Amino acid sequence: MIQGTTDNFEKEVLESDIPVLVDFNASWCGPCQMMAPIIEEFAKSHKEYKVVSVDIDEEDALATKYEVSSIPCLVAFKDGKEVSRKIGVQSAKKLEKMLGE
Repeated sequence: MIQGTTDNFEKEVLESDIPVLVDFNASWCGPCQMMAPIIEEFAKSHKEYKVVSVDIDEEDALATKYEVSSIPCLVAFKDGKEVSRKIGVQSAKKLEKMLGE
């Protein structure tokens, strides 16, 4: 899993040649902590996707740019464009659906 920052977001997400799942989260967020092991396992078992984690406290400019108002906020990108967004704890199956499986 890649730590997303303002500096690498364009390269890692927008210019990626494979679909990307971006997890907007925060260390103090209970549901984000519940989502963390699901995201980690998803990243390990789905090498056909890139998984990027963005801490909204450290990267508030990205959270603002992508209008993240509730977390966890999971956003799927394909070809540099947002294709799906879910708020709250999601199952691995729902993550797969977001990315088009």
